[in-house]
Amino acid sequence: MLLTSGQISMAISSFIVFIFTFLLFLSGYVLQQQTVRSLQAVIKPQPVAPPPPSPVLAKHFGTPPGHSFYDKYLASNRPKGGWVKVAYVQLVREHLHVCNALMLFAVLEEQESMAQRVLIYPKEWDQQASEQKTLDPLVETSRRLLREAAKRYRVMLQPVEPMLQVGRGGSVFPLAGLLSLSAYNRLVYLPPSGLVLDTSGLDHLFTLPMESSMLGISAGSEDESTTPSVVLLSPSKEAFHAALESLPSEDYDEDAFLVKLPLLADLPEDQVHIVAKTSSLRHEDDAFDAADFLDTTSYIHISDSDMLGPEYDSPREMVTSARPRQPQARKAWQDVYEKYRQRRMDICGLDLEPAPKKARPVSGAEEQQV
Repeated sequence: MLLTSGQISMAISSFIVFIFTFLLFLSGYVLQQQTVRSLQAVIKPQPVAPPPPSPVLAKHFGTPPGHSFYDKYLASNRPKGGWVKVAYVQLVREHLHVCNALMLFAVLEEQESMAQRVLIYPKEWDQQASEQKTLDPLVETSRRLLREAAKRYRVMLQPVEPMLQVGRGGSVFPLAGLLSLSAYNRLVYLPPSGLVLDTSGLDHLFTLPMESSMLGISAGSEDESTTPSVVLLSPSKEAFHAALESLPSEDYDEDAFLVKLPLLADLPEDQVHIVAKTSSLRHEDDAFDAADFLDTTSYIHISDSDMLGPEYDSPREMVTSARPRQPQARKAWQDVYEKYRQRRMDICGLDLEPAPKKARPVSGAEEQQV
């Protein structure tokens, strides 16, 4: 049977359509399979890598375990009531000393001390901030540092009203007022100004027995005043009221009060010293080693009668007069002041204060202003 030209044309057209339809189907199928494989690769659960080992803390209360007697002691001894019942407390009365408190709390945070932190300051500063449109630069700086303490170093801020009259028309919150913080079993107060190098030795003070509600630790030499460089307090309502009754209502002198404090005796002899004082470096002999002193001391109270204080850029003649003559002791003395200056800049963002025109040492009595 012969096909007509129309039938042949139809057959060819149908074949062409079939071929293109098949190719289109084939390409769609291949694309579909690729998509399915991609989805399977995404949906298929991946093998979970084993979790990395928990990081080991490099420090235990500020120094590697086994570094000293204090680490071994703290590993098996806890303060009465635990670490939530003990605190480092700073009583700040001057804007000048807010940075010193912040520097202390920064080291406590860095070296992972478990004790609580409390900063007490004049309530007047808060009142000035709420009442004045333009804050005094000193108040503004202090409030910035207070916020920093609470935010970065987990410090509890406590504004207080003055309680006792001091000097001509002045008033002050006395050191004995810290005994009212009865939520704590033990407080450690470090008078300004000072440099914390290792918190483990200071943490040890929370575990020592106390026979009095307030005890001092003196780091000065026998030739110097017995004003303590560290004060331990065991707060209670009874101790607070008893202390207030013994204080004068007028002309309160905190230096005289501190000198009368009983001193803590029988500190354990070990390679790590708890407290030192810069003025005592004048009495060191040739056996003194600066590096060993800085490596093994927990806290250095910076107090020199010939100096304005570590916050000030003291005149050269003052520095020359105050620094020790023994070479190693002089090196340690200079390193302490330089470390303080550097920390003041790094932590507080503050340079040294310029020395007053009539530069002279500031006594403790003159510091009692609120």
